[in-house]
Amino acid sequence: MNDTVMPPALKYGERLIQEGQLITFPNPRIGRRYEIHITLPEFTCKCPFSGYPDFATLAVTYCPDRLVLELKALKLYINYFRDRTISHEEVVNLILDDLVAACDPLFMKIRADFNPRGNVHTVIEVQHEKAQSAA
Repeated sequence: MNDTVMPPALKYGERLIQEGQLITFPNPRIGRRYEIHITLPEFTCKCPFSGYPDFATLAVTYCPDRLVLELKALKLYINYFRDRTISHEEVVNLILDDLVAACDPLFMKIRADFNPRGNVHTVIEVQHEKAQSAA
């Protein structure tokens, strides 16, 4: 008799999150400055000290240059953090770094409004501005 316990198979959503990567597409209006506002109201990660879940609403605002973020890929990327143990400060900075690396925007700002826990309410804001090239 074999007592080997097989790990449960990943559900399709879990598999998509694990395999997910940020995807971009060409900006249809290169040269026109416009802003894209994205709200992600169900962000979660785990506190590195207690292991308890932390919940936040992420607001991403950016001005695309040549590339635009694809929204479903962004959703899957954000969902990857639900089981990660990471501080508020580190996760918001990491997300900014990854999004900037993916789409190289003219400007990007991320605001993470974490739900209060233990009578403490935290909001983290980070931003990136593309350096102007010398003409």
